[in-house]
Amino acid sequence: MNLFDKVSDDIRKAMLARDKVRLEALRGAKKEFLEAKTAKGANGDLSDEKAVAIIVKMVKQRKESAKIYIENNRSELAESELAEAAVLEEYLPRQLSEEELEAELRAIIAETGASSMKEMGKVMGVASKRLAGRADGRAINAKVKELLS
Repeated sequence: MNLFDKVSDDIRKAMLARDKVRLEALRGAKKEFLEAKTAKGANGDLSDEKAVAIIVKMVKQRKESAKIYIENNRSELAESELAEAAVLEEYLPRQLSEEELEAELRAIIAETGASSMKEMGKVMGVASKRLAGRADGRAINAKVKELLS
């Protein structure tokens, strides 16, 4: 079952369970999926890789919104954003630990032959594609800088 079908099935389950937070988060994800499927040049298909990228973007948006709400003393709104982010994170692949991330990046650096900060772009290009959804972009960037310096 692909991610689109899993989300659609889970929407039905959330409706039956009357789980408003889960239902709202999943409906938002399905809306984004449908927009991606019907976008120009998409041919009505949505690969799991694109679906994961959409969910990563949505989680990031929810967390940024929650941070803004907290700064403005709106904790009730922040809680709902974080609850939706938690629901969406269930559909992401398992996140890499610090050690696993470093091992993956060392392999990518060896593969690309990078040896200095000048070649960071080459490493980041490969790492961003290979580790998409399994590690945060900021964490990848920081670790690549550390390994190349």
